[in-house]
Parts: sequence; structure tokens; C-alpha cells
Amino acid sequence: MYSEATLQQLEEIACQLRIDSLEMIYRRQAGHPGGSLSAAEIMAALFFNKLRLDPARPDWPERDRFILSKGHASAILYAALARRGFFPSSDLAGWGQLDCHLQGHPDRLKTPGVEMSTGILGHGLPIGVGLALAARLDGAAHRVYVVLGDGECQAGVIWEGAMAAAKFQLANLTAILDYNDVQLDGPVHEIMPLEPLAAKWRAFNWNVIEINGHNLRQVLEALDLAAETHNGPSVIIAHTTKGKGVSFMENRSQWHGVPPTAAQLEQALGELRRPAGAGRN
Repeated sequence: MYSEATLQQLEEIACQLRIDSLEMIYRRQAGHPGGSLSAAEIMAALFFNKLRLDPARPDWPERDRFILSKGHASAILYAALARRGFFPSSDLAGWGQLDCHLQGHPDRLKTPGVEMSTGILGHGLPIGVGLALAARLDGAAHRVYVVLGDGECQAGVIWEGAMAAAKFQLANLTAILDYNDVQLDGPVHEIMPLEPLAAKWRAFNWNVIEINGHNLRQVLEALDLAAETHNGPSVIIAHTTKGKGVSFMENRSQWHGVPPTAAQLEQALGELRRPAGAGRN
């Protein structure tokens, strides 16, 4: 269904989003590289293929709504918004400065394209439930997408939102879980295990799709399947790698929220700037 040309183009975008994110985090000397890198293919598929958006009109009523519930990974969101045309890429250089509209966590009152301020983990899904329910009451056709972190699925408010979405059979709501199995203090499966994760979502009456979150064909096809499902909300459990694409960051909890040094940035960018398609999964 998806051509090799489309997949290659999205792979190149995902790679550039990783580069943009790392450069932002290095300049600011703060941020969360691991969870930004793990979500690159998800963000590329959404912002450059799936989401109905108009960067010239961020408040276009018919736009799809997107929430980055794991708001600490704001670098990858800002990179996507800039490359999608919501604001100039030059704005990324001011990330985190007092006079810049790009703050450490997304702020819907300051940044074009940001639907909801996030950072308090777990709140993105219940807010997405509210937006999806409002769309139904308004008779609107737009969809709501929420990207979750796996660590935040340890919070009870996630499951309260999941219950509400199932009760109202919100087929216009899709959650994408960035399941990289690493949080601030170590492996998720050691700190507070989530498994059996797919069974939990099914028990909450969600449609469950499991994929390799770095395989763009699988990401795109899962988003299509979720959009075609009409008997309730869908969750895409995307198995990913924390720090994907940078050898010394992959699967290491210390890179959850630590910026690289100049030498580490140089090595990371060298690894990311490889021939297009060389890392296809």
C-alpha cells in the first residue's frame, strides 16, 4: 500500500527529527534525548502522512488533534512542528529561553500546533478522551491522537481515561504507546512492570495493535487500521528502542534526561547521518 519512495522519504524525515532534537538538547544543555529518539518514526508518520493539519491555520476547526502526553519529549514535537511549517526552524535555537515560545514542556498558549500543555504524566490520554467526546457531540469528523510513554502508564489516571474512552466507544481516538521499556531510573519491567500490557488494554475494551515502532510501514498500516475501526478506541503498542539510532544511548536509562557533550553530539550525528534506508527494520 505504501511505496518504497514514501517509506524512504519518511525515514529521512525521522532521521532529521532525531538530528534536530539532539542539536536542540545540546544547545540548551537540558532535555530528554532517549524518549525523543525512540518516537521519531511515530512522529514522522503522524505529522508528515496522517494528521490533517494546516500550519497556516493552527486553529483550523477540521484539523486532527494531537497530544504528546509524554511532554518531556518536547524536542521531537518541536522538531516536527517546525519541519511541518508551524513556525520557522530557526526558532528551535531559542528552545527553553525566557522569551521563546518553545518551553521545556509543550505549552498550548505559546506554541502554534500544540493542542494541550503536557508534562504532568498521564494526563494526555484523559484530555484526549475529552477532545474525542467533544468531537462526537459536535458531529465533527476529525480524529484525536495521543502519544504515550510506557513509564506514564504506571499512573492510574491513564487507566481512568482508558475506561472512559471504552464506555463512550470513542472510535475517533487512537493512542500510540512508545514502548521502549526504559524510564528515568531503569527498565520499566523492573521498576513497575506493565505486562501483560496488551491484555490490560483489551480488558479495558480497547482494540489493540502491536507493531515494531521503528518500522514505518507497520506504523502507517497500524494508523490506517485504527482509523478504520468503528467499535471503540484503539491503542497501538509500538515496541521501540530508547535512544534509537545512537549506539551509546540505546536502551540506557542515563540518557532519559541528560544532554550530550560536544564530542558525544558529534558521534551521535555521525551515526545518524548514514545513507537513507540503511537502518530500515
